[in-house]
Amino acid sequence: MAVTPQCVVALTWTLKDTLGEVLDELEEPVEFLVGGSDLLGKIEEGLQGHQAGDTLELHLEPIDAFGDYDDRLLFLEPRERFPAELEEGMGFEGLPPGCNPDAPRDRLYFVSDIYPDHVVLDGNHPLAGIALRIHIKLHAVREATEEEIGQGTLGAGFFRTQIEPTDASGTPPVPPTLH
Repeated sequence: MAVTPQCVVALTWTLKDTLGEVLDELEEPVEFLVGGSDLLGKIEEGLQGHQAGDTLELHLEPIDAFGDYDDRLLFLEPRERFPAELEEGMGFEGLPPGCNPDAPRDRLYFVSDIYPDHVVLDGNHPLAGIALRIHIKLHAVREATEEEIGQGTLGAGFFRTQIEPTDASGTPPVPPTLH
């Protein structure tokens, strides 16, 4: 079966910057929903028509990957608002209560620096502003179930930079169907 606008693919990859430094390596196949929020648009576009066993090389400029770095998404917050076991690189869905009210609440924030009295949180994806090269191996392709399409994701969060909004029941909305 070839990749179509709504299917499930099992992928491995090696992600590098333009200087060839390995940034991420996915060694065991992981399933992603094509046509949902699991993959970047340029990756989905590149996969179209390919079959299990195929490999492809893609070059992604920041605009096609995680966007340009936006220093307006850096926030200096009081240290006491965070857990005692705080480490650089930890991620948070939104900012804790009592933090900057102007900070977008629908973002994932990463701890970039920890000081005795403050924590620097970064709402940019850790790879924002970086052009990427990705070598992808397509291990399997299958039709997506109605439930998977309705969820819009298989839960793989690597490419996520925003928190999925929920309705009153706590359920994410159904994403639009691709035609």
